Amino acid sequence: MSSAGGALEAIALRKRSEVDQLRCAEAALWAKAESMPPARALTETLRGGTVIAEMKRRSPSGGLLRPELDPVTLARGYAACGVAAISVLTDGPGFGGSLDDLAQVRTAVDIPLLRKDFTLDPVQIAEARVAGADWVLLIVAMLDADALDQCLAGVTRSGAQAIVEVHDVDEAGVAVAAGADCIGINNRNLQTLTTDLSTFARVRHTVPDDVVCIAESGVRSPEDVTRLIDEGADAVLVGEVLMRARSPEALCSAMVAAARAAWTS
Repeated sequence: MSSAGGALEAIALRKRSEVDQLRCAEAALWAKAESMPPARALTETLRGGTVIAEMKRRSPSGGLLRPELDPVTLARGYAACGVAAISVLTDGPGFGGSLDDLAQVRTAVDIPLLRKDFTLDPVQIAEARVAGADWVLLIVAMLDADALDQCLAGVTRSGAQAIVEVHDVDEAGVAVAAGADCIGINNRNLQTLTTDLSTFARVRHTVPDDVVCIAESGVRSPEDVTRLIDEGADAVLVGEVLMRARSPEALCSAMVAAARAAWTS
């Protein structure tokens, strides 16, 4: 794990405990995961100026966001807006989510779903596939080189696809060296939890053009979406601002329109 600070270390300890609890069901999870239909394509889906819309009830940086969140209703609203995919937070203590949220959303929409969580072990990837996820998040700051390789192998085994998240140029180098074909550049500083949209441009130029790049965190307006697409993002992941909006669907629609317009301009 990189020097991301005590917060990630505490999360990692909690997640290792969750992994330990999954061990007794590991064989059954893999049997089910390997029998799932193929995951919905990641790189093809995200090319062309698109939006990934996220759902979460709270966050460590933003506090309580939308405690009354109804995953099915919101997912259907997002899908109607034309988003490329939906990100579902499944971490309970930090974000108020669960795998049940993901499973409910899977029954409601037929677009790609990202399980947004802290993945440390391939068994969590099998668990994600069984719950209905197409994509999983792998955070370089939480994984050493061996663990990243093992998780990427688990992604292949499960039939899922991975977004490999980075926060700086060094982490981007690790992701590229590991063979990631989709990299999420997170604008959030893990030490301070503040966001800086200029992070994306600083890191983007170090990533090969054939790697899909997603801009994550700190997106507050359609104008931010336009900026990030213009700076080389194939897709933009938007979460907290949608959860705070009176009408997440209305704001989401405006962001989808902005992404498409920026890509074609």
